[in-house]
Amino acid sequence: MNAPSAISARIRGAAEAVVRVSEIFGPTIQGEGALIGLPTVFVRTGGCDYRCSWCDSLHAVDSRYRADWKPMTSGAILDEVRRLSGDRPLTVTISGGNPAIQPLGDLIRQGHERGYRFALETQGSVSQDWFAELDMLVLSPKPPSSGMVTDWQALANCVAEASAGPRTVLKFVVFDEADYAFARDAASRFPALAVYLQPGNPIPEGAEAEHEAVDPDALMRRMEWLIDRVTADRWFEAHVLPQLHVLIWGNRRGV
Repeated sequence: MNAPSAISARIRGAAEAVVRVSEIFGPTIQGEGALIGLPTVFVRTGGCDYRCSWCDSLHAVDSRYRADWKPMTSGAILDEVRRLSGDRPLTVTISGGNPAIQPLGDLIRQGHERGYRFALETQGSVSQDWFAELDMLVLSPKPPSSGMVTDWQALANCVAEASAGPRTVLKFVVFDEADYAFARDAASRFPALAVYLQPGNPIPEGAEAEHEAVDPDALMRRMEWLIDRVTADRWFEAHVLPQLHVLIWGNRRGV
């Protein structure tokens, strides 16, 4: 590297925003939604503006885990992604917590320069101008069972920020009739977006994200109920999918 290039690199590195990272792992498969089954590396950021009653990633949400979150520059994150992927470009899935509260524009731009693709999932409570640079934006507004309340204008702002860029889809966790009705209502507000539904995976009371046990029979019963509801309503635009990673590995982290 010549002297001017070295100076430019130092300047660029000094200007990089710092992202709070809970964990980076993979390659594994995307276990849900529009990219189900696709090999990916996950970058899970730390911090969230929500606290869902059934959150399955409290280690990336609750402030008592803050000491475990690592501040990383975009370059450092990309270096780890490259290491895990063998420097072979693939889709990087950014999740949380709520990754939309983190400064991720530099990471996306640097990754694109090396051929990586980026999918991000957020509840749609915070919009960012760098949404337009994503390859896929998954908006997952939280239904009544979560205990959270959706700000529809904030969700619309997210859709608008991404309108000129990524493929944008809606994804809903559905536990019961109220959640199902919420998903129908939300989908009617954004008819141009594809819809993905998945049965809710309850975390036992007092359990944390590390809790691995699941009840696959209960999940399949909820899945069957959800399929019956969709077909009975002739909601033929909806995609009903399981959480594949939960069926394979339970609620284990890092898979």
